[in-house]
Amino acid sequence: MDQGVVEEWLSEFKTLPDNAVSNYAASLKDKGSLVPALYKVIRENYSDLLEPVCHQLFEFYRSGEPQLQRFTLQFLPELLWSLLSVSAARDPHTSGCIEALLLGIYNLEIVDKDGQSKILSFTVPSLSKPSVYHEPSTFGSMALTEGALSNHGLSRVVYSGPHLQRETFTAQNRFEVLTFLLLCYNAVLSYMTSTSLQSLCQLSSRVCICGYPRQQMRRYKGINARLTVTSEFLVQLITGIHYALCNGEVEVGSKALDDVLYRAQLELFPEALLVGNAIKSSLHGAALKSNNKEGARSIQVEITPTSSRISRNAVTSLSIRGHRWKRHGKTQASGNCHPRPTRYTAALGGAAVPEISVTGVSGDRMPNGDSLRPRPDSDTSGLSSEVSMDHRGHDSSTRGQEVRRQKSVRRMVENEGSGTSSTGRSQY
Repeated sequence: MDQGVVEEWLSEFKTLPDNAVSNYAASLKDKGSLVPALYKVIRENYSDLLEPVCHQLFEFYRSGEPQLQRFTLQFLPELLWSLLSVSAARDPHTSGCIEALLLGIYNLEIVDKDGQSKILSFTVPSLSKPSVYHEPSTFGSMALTEGALSNHGLSRVVYSGPHLQRETFTAQNRFEVLTFLLLCYNAVLSYMTSTSLQSLCQLSSRVCICGYPRQQMRRYKGINARLTVTSEFLVQLITGIHYALCNGEVEVGSKALDDVLYRAQLELFPEALLVGNAIKSSLHGAALKSNNKEGARSIQVEITPTSSRISRNAVTSLSIRGHRWKRHGKTQASGNCHPRPTRYTAALGGAAVPEISVTGVSGDRMPNGDSLRPRPDSDTSGLSSEVSMDHRGHDSSTRGQEVRRQKSVRRMVENEGSGTSSTGRSQY
């Protein structure tokens, strides 16, 4: 039955007119039995349908229709594994059509419509500017040195290319071509199906553990030969694994990420270790979408909420005024609750006297309704009598001198406070 579905698919596109390509591309997603049948053909290296299938997939990609190109790219992980496994088995004659398909896609992608070599550019984000991955405020205060100011606002651009045309696979250019193909695959990850993402994770695990002790742990009974990899190739694998982890493939994605980090540690690849450990740390404790495989495609990142950035401790005119009233209120309340006299430690030299509220002296009201206007001499004498009572341990002459000194100081402070308060009120 699968063979019949594939043969029907092969015959449809050959008789299709040019003006019907777009409608045909849109109808491919409705053929649910076609994609599993094509996977089955690709996995069987000795299938008679493998060569016409590879030719048809190349025609899809060469048509320039985006939907047909994405339809071909969804089989890229499985095609890569078929090529690498056959190369490890040293039986290149069974992978000739797969090599031709992959080289054809590569040669189409490295040139533009005019046939000129493409030069890809990548902008490295600056830590001083916010992005979807970070907020500058999370790094704390950054030193504003002369060098930092001169580099502020400058963006670093990294270029890739031009890439050379390749006619055959060799040991030197194999992973250069495969890495570029994975880059093209990662550019359309949001369009890939769950089956394609699972195939990518399986490719990552198999490439990284074959021939190593972890292969027995994973109980994989495929090839036992070790496959040579590069750091750039592993970085592209990690990029796809990260997307798969955040979009429903938690189990196979976690295993694939651990296997890639395992191989990167053995090979001492710093780039792969840096990217892999960063993704693993960012996903630690995160609630990944393990069940929703058909929802919106995304990658989970932590973003600071867009709330007011003004600090609660910011010094403004309103906060200063509020702080002043609070302080005066506390001083006045303490004066009512504790009838102890205010202790004056300043001499008669015009120095500031602590614990004296200028506002209170001017005649403002306390919360309990008592007036803070200057007291008459009777009140002052009463206060002085309280002061004299607090110093019962001294002799009578010492108490008398202390009372007279405090009375004179209090009169001076009240007179000065009244003048200052009236001046302040007129200005206000």
